[in-house]
Amino acid sequence: MIDEIPLRERAARLTCAGLAESAVQAFLRELESAQAQPAAAGGVSLRADSGRLGQVCRRGRELLARLPARSKRNADEKAAGHAVVHLLADAVWRFFRLYRKPIYDTLTAERTHALRLDELAWAGADLLPGILPTQAELAAESLSMQMDKDGLEIHQGLFFGQLLSDREIGLHLCAAMLLPTAAARARLEEFERCGKLDLGAVRVEAKGDAGYLYFQYPRTLNAEDDETLTPQELACDLILMHPGLRMGVLRGAPVEHPKYKGRRIFSAGINLTRIYQGKQSYLFYLTRDMGLLNKMFRGLAATDQAGRLELRPEEPEQTLEKPWVAVVDGFAIGGGCQLLLVMDYVIAESGAYFNLPARKEGIIPGCANLRLPRFMGERMARQAIMFDKTFRVDDAEARTLVNEVHAREDMDRAVEACIANALGSGMVSAGGNRKAIRIQTEPLDTFRAYMATYAYEQAFCHLSEQLVHNLERHWNAKERKL
Repeated sequence: MIDEIPLRERAARLTCAGLAESAVQAFLRELESAQAQPAAAGGVSLRADSGRLGQVCRRGRELLARLPARSKRNADEKAAGHAVVHLLADAVWRFFRLYRKPIYDTLTAERTHALRLDELAWAGADLLPGILPTQAELAAESLSMQMDKDGLEIHQGLFFGQLLSDREIGLHLCAAMLLPTAAARARLEEFERCGKLDLGAVRVEAKGDAGYLYFQYPRTLNAEDDETLTPQELACDLILMHPGLRMGVLRGAPVEHPKYKGRRIFSAGINLTRIYQGKQSYLFYLTRDMGLLNKMFRGLAATDQAGRLELRPEEPEQTLEKPWVAVVDGFAIGGGCQLLLVMDYVIAESGAYFNLPARKEGIIPGCANLRLPRFMGERMARQAIMFDKTFRVDDAEARTLVNEVHAREDMDRAVEACIANALGSGMVSAGGNRKAIRIQTEPLDTFRAYMATYAYEQAFCHLSEQLVHNLERHWNAKERKL
């Protein structure tokens, strides 16, 4: 129950920004009622409580819409906007904490259906109107610059943060994200027949017993964004599902940039210009780490004869997995560096480097906070993540992530030799050894708990003023174009 003094203080903060007192009072009264009802009723009515909270969210967004664009607000208007966003976030967080199980069970038909993150997000928006944003609402918001967004996607972060906080739900969701995509199942026969597919931002090719996933987004130095993620995961699934392939290889295709023209580049990380211009989705962060990267790290989830998800956390993992090799030409920045943390072997070009410029971007670098400390120790990991340390592959400290370093003209031969050596052992124990290593490094439940924190914190980072400031200061974002 909100007591009277904080209520008056909140009302004053909102009306000082020029918002009508009647609208402010109506919003705060409904907020108070929505917060009080679940406790009074024992939290037993999802439909009634979601209806009340949905109305509160709509009232709050109406108030935000009456303020100037976020980047144009004065100090009072900024304070009012911040107050409304965080009042809604607090109410929504508490609602999801109370109702996460009935919500998830409703959306998944008592967990008989394995839904991906995006499917849960859109089905959740239908089930909980006003509380979770719809695709249409997010499409409209994407027309605004990131600096002018008040954060519809924050509620998605609160939703997934609470789902992942529950062990049973979170493990089910993690396993659901390890299933091959429908697109991969549909194109597997074509890949087996043709041996190669051009997927736009990605090319996948079978060469002998190895499947090659080439990043080919040359205009942005093979950066990652919403447009690259789907074909990347599709290619990963195809390599894992192809019965004739025994390992996967990641490598960047040649790029067009004048400075690197004709050279292979591994990855420039996330597309910062797209973030700054408000086009990059929050769901990208979760989908990438729970789908693409976790599939490379763990493989594909097991299903029964009917194709349904088999999840038995108390038993040994039954994933279909293959070892992965990364070939780092040029650099592996941000998300590119994160990829190295799920690889079994890394070959790098002499003179290449990798880093995690999270401090300059204002976001959390995926699962690097979970994985990097076990490679190079927590002290060095903190320096990399929080103090922008760059690692040159020719230096000794970089060898915690890189297995071999070769001159550019020797890279192709080094990759071929590595694959021949790995496949020469028959690969019978590769999956078993990977599973055995993960028992002590990163059990699925550890990953789930990390992603619960990541889902929550990344939502606020993604919509923060500091992110915009960092991109303008360190990326010269105002001058860049998509």
